[in-house]
Amino acid sequence: MPKYFGGTGDDGYTGLLGDRRVPKSHPRPEAYGALDEASAALGLARALIRSNQVQEVLIEAQRDLYHIMSEVAAEPEIAERFRVVDRGRVDWLEAQIERFGAAVVMPKEFVIAGDTSSAAALDFARTVVRRAERAAVRLDLGAREDRTDFENPHLFAYLNRLSSLCFVLALWEVQHQGDGSPTLAKG
Repeated sequence: MPKYFGGTGDDGYTGLLGDRRVPKSHPRPEAYGALDEASAALGLARALIRSNQVQEVLIEAQRDLYHIMSEVAAEPEIAERFRVVDRGRVDWLEAQIERFGAAVVMPKEFVIAGDTSSAAALDFARTVVRRAERAAVRLDLGAREDRTDFENPHLFAYLNRLSSLCFVLALWEVQHQGDGSPTLAKG
């Protein structure tokens, strides 16, 4: 029978990709944990979405997040070995934003989440991606202070665009799968 736990984290420490162990409250596990939550939130949205084209975009973004998690979970001196997300992946996200954005009407006011379950899940994913982005930035700033040279400028751009994509996809879901118009903050 497979073993589903190792017990190595019972002391409050976790291993990085490499040899080092750090407290679970360290900025590195905080960052890759937030990225894992973002992937799970995208997975929830993907499970609720009926459109194959939107599902395909989300699964590709989830795969990218796993690459980012690996890079962030790696010790700084070996992180480059795990680097997959580059300018090309940011360009891909921008193309998806343009593709779906061309098919929606941008509201002139703030949108309140919840018009469809899939759009609400995408709005939730957007907020989790934003939190993951903040955690990665905190890690980067801390790394600069520690001189550990954590840097991938494309990582921050990718997360920033991913949250924008979630917003556009939520609008797309409401306008194409829901009743057509999102609920606005000013009623």
